[in-house]
Amino acid sequence: MKNTREQLSSILKTSAMALLCGTFLFSCSSEETETATTAEEPGLAHQAAAASETVADDGKGVGPVTTVAIGEGVEDALAAEGKTLFEGKCSACHQLSDQKVVGPGLAGVTERRKPEWIMNMILNPEEMTKQDPTAKKLLGEHLTQMTNQNVEEKDARALLEYLRQNDKAI
Repeated sequence: MKNTREQLSSILKTSAMALLCGTFLFSCSSEETETATTAEEPGLAHQAAAASETVADDGKGVGPVTTVAIGEGVEDALAAEGKTLFEGKCSACHQLSDQKVVGPGLAGVTERRKPEWIMNMILNPEEMTKQDPTAKKLLGEHLTQMTNQNVEEKDARALLEYLRQNDKAI
């Protein structure tokens, strides 16, 4: 009987903590939005609205990458670096097939998207899902914000090359 009471007490405590944490997170999120839109500084509400607007779609996305020079063939050494990065940072959410895990399957991504878009999505996922129409659509379909893995541009380029290698093998 005592063991059952202890288990019930433990479950109730855990449930209460989860409820409190959820309430705290929700209230922090709501408060932050309210503060940004009702701030006395006139530019803040405008900046918050502008950040969520869709940008003109040139297929390159939103971020630091405006041009990418890629050759006809795959650079094997760069692709090997990309494979290591993919396995460590991306494979928990993405498959190289068309199978969805948390995020979309990546088979054929280099044929559907421009290299700049792919690299900007890797480097700048939050802004992409706020402003880029394709990224917004993907967020709506998969209901999960891509995590910013804090990779450098050279690493994003290696990941791109690995994805190119995968798509050429299909």
